[in-house]
Amino acid sequence: MAGILAWFWNERFWLPHNVTWADLKNTEEATFPQAEDLYLAFPVAFCLFMVRLIFERFVAKPCAIALNIQANGPQIAQPNAILEKVFTAITKHPDEKRLEGLSKQLDWDVRSIQHWFRQRRNQEKPSTLTRFCESMWKFSFVLYVFIYGVRFLKKTPWFWNTKHCWYNYPYQPLTTDLHYYYILELSFYWSLMFSQFTDIKRKDFAIMFLHHIIAVSLISFSYVSNMARAGTLVLCLHDSADTLLEAAKMANYARFQKMCDLLFIMFAMVFITSRLAVFPIWVLNTTLFESWEIIGPFPSWWVFNLLLLLVEGMNCFWSYLIIKMACKAVSRGKAGKWNPLHVSKDDRSDIESSSDEEDSEPPGKNPHTATTTNGTSGTNGYLLTGPCSMDD
Repeated sequence: MAGILAWFWNERFWLPHNVTWADLKNTEEATFPQAEDLYLAFPVAFCLFMVRLIFERFVAKPCAIALNIQANGPQIAQPNAILEKVFTAITKHPDEKRLEGLSKQLDWDVRSIQHWFRQRRNQEKPSTLTRFCESMWKFSFVLYVFIYGVRFLKKTPWFWNTKHCWYNYPYQPLTTDLHYYYILELSFYWSLMFSQFTDIKRKDFAIMFLHHIIAVSLISFSYVSNMARAGTLVLCLHDSADTLLEAAKMANYARFQKMCDLLFIMFAMVFITSRLAVFPIWVLNTTLFESWEIIGPFPSWWVFNLLLLLVEGMNCFWSYLIIKMACKAVSRGKAGKWNPLHVSKDDRSDIESSSDEEDSEPPGKNPHTATTTNGTSGTNGYLLTGPCSMDD
């Protein structure tokens, strides 16, 4: 174990040439980031999770009720022992061959069986009230940490001149504000990584989980190697669009359509501008080129920049989803009033649509009322599509 730790904490990997861990030990004159500081993120993440539970119950839920957001979820599928057995024991997405077999066994048409399975899948999704509470928590926390980050960074020299991220590196003292900012952000991402298994499941679960792993790795890595100044720029920049995203989702759940449309347009503009323009010009420029000129590359420098490039790759992926959704909205708007959130299909929707199956019911059964995609009725069935269901 001692050999493994010695290999992992090899100074030639983590630090520039001629710098040792002993040089970065805390003294009375200066304090530097220490790897053991990161353990603090775990109890803080647990506290954030508990605060979230209290916030959702005593703050977000009363707000949702005041906005007439109901706790009812998607429509319940009618009881059927055979279909329920297939759903729970075999598959939630039966193929064409199985659908035909069930059709003959039950004397139902295939579309009615497809409709039942879609309703049954939707039945396991959380209600609109639950969605609103989750979005309100994320909105409140990200707004707080973003405001804190901006107020902190505007007083720092590297916010105005990014070369200060590398002057006197790695002998850059750790301030109280920077330490608090880093631990808070790291704790939040740890809490998201664990709560993602209990939160609303979306189609991009895998890439969001990868995003959280990269975020935790990047924050931890930059802290240990004392690249925290550049790290604060990354954190603050990526928080800028998230508040608008969660606000747009809350407006959608509350059926404030015009506000939702406006917030989505603002979110799309801020997201694409900050992630595809400001991030490479402001952040990647300093981490790749300015740092090369001032301190030169070393092994952990390459890893740090590789993680940043992976983040930018995911930014491009989500920007593609936003642009794709906007193109659909423009095409749809040619036939009527343009609405950026009314598109015919959700690339990452939380609840599946079954509007094309409403008229097909099992023989002898009463027709169902109109099903919706977000747990509410009315014309909002296809709202909150594409990136408006993203977590980052």
